[in-house]
Amino acid sequence: MDDYFKLYREMISLQGLTDHTITSYSTYILAYLQYLSDILLKSPEDVSWQEMRDFIKWLQHERSISDRTVNSAISQLRFFTLYVLHKPWDNTQLPMRKFDAFLPYVPSGEEAFSCIFSIPDLKEQVMVALMYSAGLRVGEVCSLRYEDIKRMRIHIRHSKKRSDRYSILSNRTLELLTRYWFECGCPSEWLFPGNNKNNTPYSATSFSNKFTRYRASLGWNPRLTCHSFRLAFGTQLYKNGAYQLTIKELMGHKSLDSTLIYVHLASNATKNTVSPFDKLGGFHGQV
Repeated sequence: MDDYFKLYREMISLQGLTDHTITSYSTYILAYLQYLSDILLKSPEDVSWQEMRDFIKWLQHERSISDRTVNSAISQLRFFTLYVLHKPWDNTQLPMRKFDAFLPYVPSGEEAFSCIFSIPDLKEQVMVALMYSAGLRVGEVCSLRYEDIKRMRIHIRHSKKRSDRYSILSNRTLELLTRYWFECGCPSEWLFPGNNKNNTPYSATSFSNKFTRYRASLGWNPRLTCHSFRLAFGTQLYKNGAYQLTIKELMGHKSLDSTLIYVHLASNATKNTVSPFDKLGGFHGQV
């Protein structure tokens, strides 16, 4: 099964995805190959559609994953079948799950502030502050280098779409960052080195797991994730009147369609809007 997984990793790496995304997608195929090896005792070429459906049911039961995550697993099975096995794919045999769309949880400014300053570890406190104050993804924070912070701007290298961008550095975050830098040994390469001290960055997966433990131990909202702070940044920008093109550039979106989510998230932004009809003069209640 190792050869199949190696070829899958080789093919998926050609898609221009980040290392973090590739690792995330690979977990589904790794679980699939282990399922074939340990349970079905079959090679991937010999698996029937029914057995593939059984795997999805097993995965959902074993890992308690959502329908959205099931769709991600199905998508990677499709990729594996097409580009590793070179076999046709039938969407009717393993259809995507349908589910009601919902808006993700976005903390208020007060909640974000409270969460950040309740984190006992200074390094991790600064990392979450960067997610909220600059709209960075967890993987982008972990990949920051010392030289990426310059002149109140943050240089984000090879973000989700493999393109560089710049975001803003807030004064409050600069104060936290300066304190962290001096108290934590003045890191000169990776801004947030891993805990193993071997000149590698803090792992995004390790940080996400640590964040989950903080959420449980500190009593945060159970829907709060690392990504919630990035969403809060974009939402607050929109509510404060920033142009959508500005938000798009700061967030690193390729399309304005991605930026439009912040219009929906900022539900309070429209409640005080006055209709132009009501602004017309000379209205006396006639119908």
